[in-house]
Amino acid sequence: TECEKEPGSLLWIFVMVGNIVRGMGETPIMPLGISYLEDFAKAENSPFYLACLHTATVIGPFLGLLLASFCAELFVDIGSVGADEITITATDARWVGAWWLGILICALLNLLVGIPFWFLPKSLVKEGETNETEETNEKSVAPLQENDKNETKQTMYDFIPFLKALFHNPVYMLFICITVLQFSAFDGMISFMPKYLEQQFGKSASDAIFLIGVYNLPVLCVGYFSGGLFMKKFKINVYQAANIAFWVSLLEYLLYFAAFWTVCDTSPVAGLTVSYQ
Repeated sequence: TECEKEPGSLLWIFVMVGNIVRGMGETPIMPLGISYLEDFAKAENSPFYLACLHTATVIGPFLGLLLASFCAELFVDIGSVGADEITITATDARWVGAWWLGILICALLNLLVGIPFWFLPKSLVKEGETNETEETNEKSVAPLQENDKNETKQTMYDFIPFLKALFHNPVYMLFICITVLQFSAFDGMISFMPKYLEQQFGKSASDAIFLIGVYNLPVLCVGYFSGGLFMKKFKINVYQAANIAFWVSLLEYLLYFAAFWTVCDTSPVAGLTVSYQ
């Protein structure tokens, strides 16, 4: 008898490195984008602009889930295997969707979207202020470059003390803990809810991903956008915004807590909930 060789591949390293590079490119968007808006927008307009930014960050995953739903309906070996050779359907547990196709499409779109960033100016005039003359700008270029070099050196020396000061700031650390909890709950739902829908309701992977995107992300967009309009309309300060966030989060917790009373019957699983006979 021929020896069976266990399948093994190191191609997962390319996927891991690709995700690391993607994370390095996407991480500066939020902190630098927020600072960019705060520096060049009026104080009363920055909440609305930030709401638009956060809304765009939610629309992206929504479109990504729709793309993933489409790719999950395609067989993983699309292009090399004919449709008449596939004997299983998307609802079969052995079905593997074309997960790699979404990565290629998103990579191409990221490349195209990143091209216009090369043409953005190095600095903008703050909203509501007039442009300086070209002569003034030319005179200030050299001092600004020198100041940037000095600030870079000073930032390197002050980074560790500044980091320690942040860790001893109770408001900042509380905000970090709240953010971690919120993202942990959301990521858990995104990770395990598709499998739950597949097992409990007999949905295919593409249908489960589509339902999650339609159910969760549009309402987040409405919340971000309406919150920004509300803060701009009534000129909400930081203290008032914190109070509003607390009461809204408490209401959200109570609504989620009510979900414990909505229990579905467990699907029969041989060897776990029912016997093999």
